[in-house]
This record gives sequence, structure tokens and C-alpha cells, in this order.
Amino acid sequence: MATLLGFDFGTNKIGVAVGQTISATATPLATVVNRGQKPDWTRIEAIIRDWQPDAAVIGLPYRMDDIEEDWGARVRRFARQLEGRFGLTVHLVDERLTTIEAERDLAAAERAGFAVSPYRQSGSGNLVDAYAAKLILETWLNEQHSISSPE
Repeated sequence: MATLLGFDFGTNKIGVAVGQTISATATPLATVVNRGQKPDWTRIEAIIRDWQPDAAVIGLPYRMDDIEEDWGARVRRFARQLEGRFGLTVHLVDERLTTIEAERDLAAAERAGFAVSPYRQSGSGNLVDAYAAKLILETWLNEQHSISSPE
């Protein structure tokens, strides 16, 4: 069983989720607010220290026509920085539509009467980003499960 952190990178904030390979599920953790359009490395380091992940999964933005978004270079830079600073293996996965799906899932949960606020942490920002990180991580976990399970 491996523990992984998922990241939904944005220029203003970064959603973070934690998951593990045995169940291929993830849980939203926090939304880290960037400092001057740069990652809050102190907060990210604290999360990594707390969870001791075996690897990280970062969403790579693509347009609907399969072309990587212009700001994909910033995501790739963030991935290299995670590898360099923390010695983590980093996997990139298509994050297309995860924020929209996160917004829909959270709205549906609230309409159904489920409390989504337990995932919020003081000062953590918007739950949508952390939930999108959950979806990104679960996408990668499910892809790995599909690869390792012959039909």
C-alpha cells in the first residue's frame, strides 16, 4: 500500500488531497493559498511531512481539443520543484473538467443534505480545489488499477 498526495495546481491556490493505492480512493485535505503567485512551500512541506507520501500526482491542464493549456508549463515546473525539494516521484495526469466535476459533486452533496464543511481547514480557502485534487488523484489511481488488472 502506498500513500499519495494529489495536487490541483493553480496560479492563486493549490488543492491538495491524500489517497492510497489499496482502495484507489482519495480524500480532500486542504487548499493552499499561493504567496505572490508562488506556491506556499512552507505549508506544502508541512503537508508532506504529516502524510509522508510515496509519490505525488499533479493534474495537467488540457483543452477539450487535446492541446495542453498555455499554463501547463507552470504545472510542470511545480512538478519538478516537488521532485527536487522533497525527493518525491511525481506523476502527471489529465485534469480536464475536474474543477467542473468537483463543483457539481459538492453542490449535489449539499443539496442532498451532506455536510461538506468537515473538509475545510481554517484558512484553507476553497473546498472545490481540494476536491478537484481528490478527483485528479483518483483518476490516476484508477488508471493504474486498470493497467495492473487484465480483463
